[in-house]
Amino acid sequence: MNANGNMSPAEKAKAFDMAQHEMEYRVDLFNRMTSACFSKCMDTRYKDGDLNVGENSCVDRCSAKYWQVTGIVGQMLGGMQQQQPR
Repeated sequence: MNANGNMSPAEKAKAFDMAQHEMEYRVDLFNRMTSACFSKCMDTRYKDGDLNVGENSCVDRCSAKYWQVTGIVGQMLGGMQQQQPR
């Protein structure tokens, strides 16, 4: 970044590439969570068009735990990277 705070074309390309990888990671994470919670919480015999109370609470708990664990793992990995000598 220069003194004006503007990014060079190479810096912009690198930032865009990092943002694109982050988006791909988030989409993959969401898709894996959806698949895991669906297979855990949904009955294979669809009786209603809407979720019943049990399915709804199961999906809510499952997704909350998934994001919590993802955050914990991310913090642990971030801590490990900071501890590694450069």
